[in-house]
Amino acid sequence: MGDDLTPDLTSDVLAEGSVLHHAKSPIARVTALDIPEPDRAALESRKQSYFAKCEAKLGFVPNVLRAHSFHPEKLDTFINLYNHIMFADSELSELEREMIAVVVSSINRCFYCLVAHGETLRALSGNPRLGEALAMNYRAADLRPKQRAMLDFAAKLTERPAEITEADRQALRDQGFSDAGIWDVVATTSYYAMSNRMAIGVEMQPNPEYHGRSR
Repeated sequence: MGDDLTPDLTSDVLAEGSVLHHAKSPIARVTALDIPEPDRAALESRKQSYFAKCEAKLGFVPNVLRAHSFHPEKLDTFINLYNHIMFADSELSELEREMIAVVVSSINRCFYCLVAHGETLRALSGNPRLGEALAMNYRAADLRPKQRAMLDFAAKLTERPAEITEADRQALRDQGFSDAGIWDVVATTSYYAMSNRMAIGVEMQPNPEYHGRSR
C-alpha cells in the first residue's frame, strides 16, 4: 500500500451494503475490471474516517484501498492483514519489511507494488539509490549481511519455493534471526506473492503521486 496506516478498522465492522455508482467526474480507472467504485458518502463511517486519514497523511487515498472498497468485508480483510504484516511487533524493522516487499514485487514484475512500496522504501531509508537498486537488482545494493541473507531467502522463496530447505532457514539463524523472525520473513514474502498477483491480475494502477516522491 505504500505508507503506514493506523489499524483502526477492526474485524467487527458491519458488512453492510454499499451504494455503487459510476463516477460523475473523469477519475482515472483504478483497475481493468468494470466494478464501480462506491460513493465515499455511502461507506460505513469508520471507513470514511480511514480514507480521510489517508488523505490527511498522504494527500490521496491509495488506489489499493479504492479497489477494495466495493466490498466492505474485502476492504476490512485487506487493511487488517496489511497492517498486521507490515506494522505488528517484529524483529524485522518496517524498512526491512519494505525491502522484502520491493524485492518480491521486482521478481514478480508487479507495477503497482513496485511503485507504491518503492516510494515508501525511499522515504523510510532516505536513500533513493537503495530503493532503485532493490527494485532493479537487490544484489547490487549496499546491504548489511543480515539484510542480504533475508533478501536471498525471500528471493528464493518467491522464485523456487519447492527448493527451500532447512539449510536456507539455518542461513537466517546464522545471521541472527530467531525462528519467530524467520516466520515473519516468510509471512511478509508470502503476503507480497499474493498481493502482486492480485494487483497484476486486475491491472491495478498506482497513484501518480508516488512516482515523483522521495527522490
